[in-house]
Amino acid sequence: MPQRHLPARPAVPVSLADTVAHTIRQQLIHGELRAGQHLSEAQLSQQLDISRNTLREVFRILIKEGLLHHAPNRGVSVVVPSIADIIDIYRVRRLIECQSLEKAWPLHPAHKRMQQAVADGQEASQARDWRAVGTANMAFHAAIVALADSERLSAMFEHLAAELRLAFGLLDDPEYLHAPYVDHNARLLQLFMDGQTGAAAQALEGYLVQSERMVLAVYARQVA
Repeated sequence: MPQRHLPARPAVPVSLADTVAHTIRQQLIHGELRAGQHLSEAQLSQQLDISRNTLREVFRILIKEGLLHHAPNRGVSVVVPSIADIIDIYRVRRLIECQSLEKAWPLHPAHKRMQQAVADGQEASQARDWRAVGTANMAFHAAIVALADSERLSAMFEHLAAELRLAFGLLDDPEYLHAPYVDHNARLLQLFMDGQTGAAAQALEGYLVQSERMVLAVYARQVA
């Protein structure tokens, strides 16, 4: 019986505003913008080489996503995540990441991204560049989500990672926050590559619970 081929799915056009919104999300994930930071329309439009009208559309996208906030007479600023936001972020992360890891094939192409993120985290840790360690950690977890082969889940995780990095940026001790997860990520990767996906998923769930408790404890002291 001849094999049937489905027609190629048409590419979804991406607007300039969507592209720039992605760029700003990545700046948030990399720790380049901080919670509460005011965004200058003039400075940012020049930096990104876009018109102010396009930047306003970008702002509307990111405000709708809950990453930016507009206040009358004060302009646009980066949101400050609440404790409730952090709890919800970790709840969703456990649902997405643990399932992705447990059900994936250990030689899925995304495993190379996981390996690279672990290597980047180890290198940054040796250099005591804790912001870079945090960025590598975000890349490691984005790669875990990529194991699910779902564009929707990966897009959702990009939003979650941006919010989470904002919460991380409010904490005064990035070494305390990020250093333990360099080794944790390496162990998770090894379990996954050994084909122990169930054990890896279970370890990841405990890892995320520990991370949530650590962030909430430090965050609560900071707010107090």
